[in-house]
Amino acid sequence: MLEWLIVGGGIHGTHLSHVLVHGRGVDRDRVAVLDPHATPLQRWRECTRAIGMRHLRSPGVHHLDLDPFALHRFAPAGGGAFAPPYDRPSLELFNTHCDAIVREGGLDALRIRGAATGLSAVPDGYRVDTGRGAIEARRVVLALGLGDQVAWTGWALALGAAGANVEHVFAPGFDRRALPRGPTLVVGGGITAGQLALALVRDGREVVLWMRHPMRVHQFDSDPGWIGPRFMEGFRAERDSARRRAQIAGARHRGSMPMDVADEVGAAIRSGALRLAGGDFVRAAPVAGGLVLETSSGTYGAAAAVLCTGFDARRPGGAWLDRAVDELGLTCAACGYPVPDARLQWRPGLFVMGPLSELELGPTARNITGARSGAQRIAAA
Repeated sequence: MLEWLIVGGGIHGTHLSHVLVHGRGVDRDRVAVLDPHATPLQRWRECTRAIGMRHLRSPGVHHLDLDPFALHRFAPAGGGAFAPPYDRPSLELFNTHCDAIVREGGLDALRIRGAATGLSAVPDGYRVDTGRGAIEARRVVLALGLGDQVAWTGWALALGAAGANVEHVFAPGFDRRALPRGPTLVVGGGITAGQLALALVRDGREVVLWMRHPMRVHQFDSDPGWIGPRFMEGFRAERDSARRRAQIAGARHRGSMPMDVADEVGAAIRSGALRLAGGDFVRAAPVAGGLVLETSSGTYGAAAAVLCTGFDARRPGGAWLDRAVDELGLTCAACGYPVPDARLQWRPGLFVMGPLSELELGPTARNITGARSGAQRIAAA
């Protein structure tokens, strides 16, 4: 029986495996990471490549290694690898650093390729069922992300069903270079939409960016005070899960972008390289060679539309985790998310990370800093 089984091999699961083996000295033969993808961080790489990200929104001390300043030491001499403010690393540097951590730490050898299909209790631990058989471990960590549940709007689904070329930037297999020639309608008002619109402009395409609200500029997707005691003391003092959920919702700067992206979007609009659309949705319909979108501020034609509407906020895991919640009697809040203890333990020996931990870690739980703080709590257990 394994000592630790981590379900999910994205940023959270990979960082935790590094912390357990190289930070806590757990025998590497007693740790495994179950993940359906061929390589670590595969969905991260697919999503960031799809939108044309050049620099992370997170500062340079948020990464997969143990020492917060490891990325700065890893960066090549001569500058240019970090962008102001907060020394935000380039995507290339961040990914190269991740590759080095996985390679030098032998983390790839910990991976078991497969998807969880069931979770049940066994003497002294848990059994996780997969398409390739069952795995037993004394401790299981659910490090599940939202990457497999992209958020579609109803009108976009209807438009796609009617034959129009409508895609979601985070749908597996999306490739902006394969979009049909002609104007591209980018739907969204946050950093993802801004980055994708700019990438398409750099690709030489005609782009219409539809934002239903004025540009919202925030350096991070929540105030940095949520990382430390400034806001987290009050959050921890609140014991009601519904009120914690309300605090999380109020803390997130949804549909926002940092100043550098906002400035670049603004410059592209002023130069005419990018056309800005606004207003509320009225109707959308397929037409010969593309689609037409009508909003309260005008009508816009395009060869294709790409949604940058993020991920569905429902609890990740799907049917197999739903069954486990019922069979194991796992405590959930009204929103469906786990109510873990301070160690991120949902049930003795069963831990959560990432989105599943946000009712304990707060609005940063999904982020890289949430991976770091979550791994510290779990490893200490």
